[in-house]
This record gives sequence, C-alpha cells and structure tokens, in this order.
Amino acid sequence: MDAIQTDRLILRNFRKVDAAGLLAYLHEPRAGCFLSERLEDLAAAEAEAMQRAANDQHVAVCLKGTETLIGDMFCFLEEPDTYSVGWNFNADFEGKGFALEAAQALFTHLFDTRGARRLYAYVEENNARSWQLCEELGMRREGVFVEFISFRTDDKGEAVYENTFQYAILRREWHRPRLTAR
Repeated sequence: MDAIQTDRLILRNFRKVDAAGLLAYLHEPRAGCFLSERLEDLAAAEAEAMQRAANDQHVAVCLKGTETLIGDMFCFLEEPDTYSVGWNFNADFEGKGFALEAAQALFTHLFDTRGARRLYAYVEENNARSWQLCEELGMRREGVFVEFISFRTDDKGEAVYENTFQYAILRREWHRPRLTAR
C-alpha cells in the first residue's frame, strides 16, 4: 500500500523496524480480542512485523517525523466490496486523537481508493474507547451479539463470554456532510 499521510501520522505497511513498537502494546494486550496476538519478546515481535509486512491487511500507524509505531489498524476484504476493520493502539499515546485521525484516513482510503461499499467493526461491550471511536467515525451500532465470543477463561477454566457490538458505515454515509470535521 502507498503510505497515507495525515497532519501528524503516517499509515504504511509494516517493517521489521516496527518490532519494538509492536511489542510495547502486544506484550500485554488490553483488549480481549488481541490476547491471541500476545508477543513474548523482541524476536517474536520481529517475526510478527515481517508477517504483517507481507500484505496490505495490516497497517502500521506511525508518528510523522520519527516514524515511531504507535498502533495498527487492519482491513480484511470480504468480496466483493466489504471490509472488516479494527485498531489497536499503544496506551502511551491514548487521548490525543491519533486513533480517530488514523481511522478517518484509512476509511477515506478504503472508500475512495479501494472501492469499499461497506465497513464494519466488532467491538467488545467493555471496550468503551473503541465503541466511542466507532461512533465518532459516524458508524452506526447495528446490534449486539450477547455472549458472542470468549477470549479468556475464569479461575475455574470456564470460558468467559463477552457481549460484542457490531458497527458499520456505508460509503454514501461516509461522504454525507457531518457536523464534525474529517
């Protein structure tokens, strides 16, 4: 993918040099859906960065100027024109609007360059920051899947099921004028 630049960020393919940044937030993933991506050490992070570099499905989100990796986004195509999207950001960079800025740029790219008709995201009910981001992006909550999926077990080894929201937005909705600036 060609790099996408915003005022403060660069969205680009992963590189081996991103390993330390990836390890910083995947050593102890905060969201349950990323627990399976947990990384133990720098060698594992390097291997993961190189695997992600192999295609455009994973997008590195870096600070402009330093190219420090602060998070990543994904966009998985479901033929012919729908993408499953999501994000995972380092908590050290939280609260500065980086996730919104990156997602707006990625959504515009998916709709305008890749011809997406529809984008959707699954978000665990307890991940308020993520579902609030979906709403800031103009995505509509289409429903809740009750006890939809389990990412962890309790002290007895029993699966803990989480409620999951589904959000989506269509191209025509993305291009409709809104009160908030993009």
